[in-house]
Amino acid sequence: MTYETLDYQVEDGILTLTLNRPERMNAFNGQMRRELIAAFDAADADDAVRVIIVTGAGKAFCAGADLEKGGDTFNRHARQDQPEGADLRDGGGTVSLRIYECTKPVIAAFNGAAVGVGATMTLPMDIRMASTNAKFGFVFARRGITMEACSSWFLPRLVGPMQTAEWVHTGRVFGAEEALKGGLIRSIHEPDELLPAARTLAREIADNTSGMSALLNRQLMWRMMAADHPMEAHIIDSRAIAFMGESEDAKEGVRSFLEKRPPQFRLRPSQDRPDFYPWWQERPFR
Repeated sequence: MTYETLDYQVEDGILTLTLNRPERMNAFNGQMRRELIAAFDAADADDAVRVIIVTGAGKAFCAGADLEKGGDTFNRHARQDQPEGADLRDGGGTVSLRIYECTKPVIAAFNGAAVGVGATMTLPMDIRMASTNAKFGFVFARRGITMEACSSWFLPRLVGPMQTAEWVHTGRVFGAEEALKGGLIRSIHEPDELLPAARTLAREIADNTSGMSALLNRQLMWRMMAADHPMEAHIIDSRAIAFMGESEDAKEGVRSFLEKRPPQFRLRPSQDRPDFYPWWQERPFR
């Protein structure tokens, strides 16, 4: 697929997905929304992709929604990408939900400003790393709108309700140090060291872990955040460990450890999934 707003590059198991509208500070629009969903679809279908890094071209990561329509930017009736009669769905939320469903580990590498949807669409990613140049802002109240992209679900779970309330109620833009202290990001790096650090982490995952284990572990962690009781985790943990324990990947994991060599895992996340996956559809969303 040819992308207009993204750069999609796979090398040695790592997909680097770059938001690529540098002339607009990688501002989010309808085309980027559609292409991000398509890119994650492509990554999930490609077993050569083991880890995904998302970053931005130029000085910004993503400056938020493209404000080219002025006061009607957030007016769904004024947007061509949401015609009359369409389901009432926030565009950023469709991207967040697609990333939430992703079967691969996802690393956000904030090279610059990440504001509004530029920050919220990264909340379903697994690990967030930032340049010293990065800035963040959940600026919705300052724009006269509300939280979006499922951030009212993700952000309190990641940083806690009090930190969420401060950032959302003030709507202020803050730097990488505050983001680190608040638990939004894992680490801060000099600008020219950010992507190498992200790739080193991605390489550790890609070279040493089972893709099927990653698929199951990623969804176990996210889905259990909303579980009512640890018994829910126990039930699905038991099914997952039974499936993997009988697999060739488990045998290879033990053999490679005993033989002191890198593992060669064979299960294909796109095709070899257990019959209980996706287990959450047994109790569908209401």
